[in-house]
Amino acid sequence: MGKQTETMETVLITGAAGGIGTRLRQLLKGVYPRLLLSDRERPADLAANEEFIPAELADMAQMENLLQGVDGVIHLGGRAMEDEWAVIHQANILGCHNLFEAARLNGTRRVVFASSNHAIGFYPRHRRITVDEKVRPDSRYGVSKAFGEALGAFYAEKFGLGVLAIRIGNVDDYPVDERRLSIWISPRDLVQLIRIGLEHPGLRHEIVWGASDNARGWWDNEPAYRLGYRPDDHAEEHAARALAAQAGRPGDPVGDHFQGGEFCSMEFSGPMPDGKA
Repeated sequence: MGKQTETMETVLITGAAGGIGTRLRQLLKGVYPRLLLSDRERPADLAANEEFIPAELADMAQMENLLQGVDGVIHLGGRAMEDEWAVIHQANILGCHNLFEAARLNGTRRVVFASSNHAIGFYPRHRRITVDEKVRPDSRYGVSKAFGEALGAFYAEKFGLGVLAIRIGNVDDYPVDERRLSIWISPRDLVQLIRIGLEHPGLRHEIVWGASDNARGWWDNEPAYRLGYRPDDHAEEHAARALAAQAGRPGDPVGDHFQGGEFCSMEFSGPMPDGKA
């Protein structure tokens, strides 16, 4: 990204106690002068040299205090799975708004928003899509991620905040089944995208796919490549193990058709498409 990258002195990770947050804490150590961690509860494995501030996303006063002096945010916080609307609304709608508004009020320059493939989960697996196609959420969780993307666009266009929304597929050391051969992203490739979001010069608002270089991928990630993304990892290297694990799983006529997998089959009562969706 060259010498003209955006300078980040203090970077905040929300949701730092979660699975992705725990991985990022390790991979981002030493990258920025100050790495600030936050979650509702203190991580069990917090090291003595890690700086942690507990905060509730739904509490605006706490968020304003948390973002004081923060240059960039990696927003992983919120409910990370499907749940009833009251839970999703509190954590992922109200909480997401509070995060962006606190960023605006404190003069934070960049927000990397952890969106999800579940914002588009009802696209069929045979269809390759771009970030410009309409959202098709597969869950209340997916709706909240589509909301966060829209909110990020609003704060970018209205207030000049730099925002990168990453539609994360699945973060793990390797893909664990057939679906994840298409959507997997390694932790180090995710870090590369996050650093683009925080440091790329002139970035205003972009949506990219959070996926490694996957031969079976369903997504055209041209926007990420345009910004300099060059993934190091390839799902196909793990295909034998993933397909062996898949062979032992029961079929799911709905989930196996759509990109969102089992999130699509939860509560599903609509008609199946005719194959042209």
